[in-house]
Amino acid sequence: MADAVLYDVTDGLATITINRPEAMNAMNVAAKEALRDAARAAADDSAVRAVLLTATGKAFCVGQDLKEHVSLLAAAEQSGSGGVMSTVREHYNPVVRALTGMAKPVVAGVNGVAAGAGLGFALAADYRIVADTASFTTSFAGVALTADSGVSWTLPRLVGPSRAADLLLFPRSFSAQEAYDWGIANRLVPAAELAAEALKTARALAEGPTVAYAALKESLAYGADHSLDEALDKEEELQARAGSSEDHAIAVKAFLAKQPPRYLGR
Repeated sequence: MADAVLYDVTDGLATITINRPEAMNAMNVAAKEALRDAARAAADDSAVRAVLLTATGKAFCVGQDLKEHVSLLAAAEQSGSGGVMSTVREHYNPVVRALTGMAKPVVAGVNGVAAGAGLGFALAADYRIVADTASFTTSFAGVALTADSGVSWTLPRLVGPSRAADLLLFPRSFSAQEAYDWGIANRLVPAAELAAEALKTARALAEGPTVAYAALKESLAYGADHSLDEALDKEEELQARAGSSEDHAIAVKAFLAKQPPRYLGR
């Protein structure tokens, strides 16, 4: 059986590939554990300067594997053990925390449908490149569940609370073009070009000023729910950090020499 998630680190870029194309990359326990561990590995590896999250086949990720979920519910009911939804704590939350919290940029290359937790994983990335044939859906209420995988936090920040409520209460498929118009997709590309464009973008970030990117990522997250005065103080703190990095010195010298900088990521 092929690995449910593939993990590769090359030249500072960690590529995490969800690899259950026969199941539209639905997340069974093995896939959830592998994705969690890969995201944590990328976050903790100082040699990794950027991450590309993508998938094989026609789908990005359709969320929970409902076939496995049904069997787990039945087994839990028979044994009286419960706890099936502990997967949120054990798997989904750690994946989203690793993607959003790592001090390096994460690019999602969304090749096809992203539903439920799959939508959550895409929204947890810092930058989304989306195939023009891709689609999205919240799907949670459609199976009598509430939002997880960070969607209750990320979605309203991207599309606004009113549209987020509409999409969550009345789940439906929305197109890649709608995702772009609403601010979910940063870039739309032809499906045939998705893999190359996502890789090109992620590699460019892996060659960039990693400390500055980490500071930008932290400042955006901080500014989302703090006052202007608090955000200004945070900017001061983070600018001091970025300004003392080797990459800042390299950038200034390269600018004065009218040469492209070659960053070290520190």
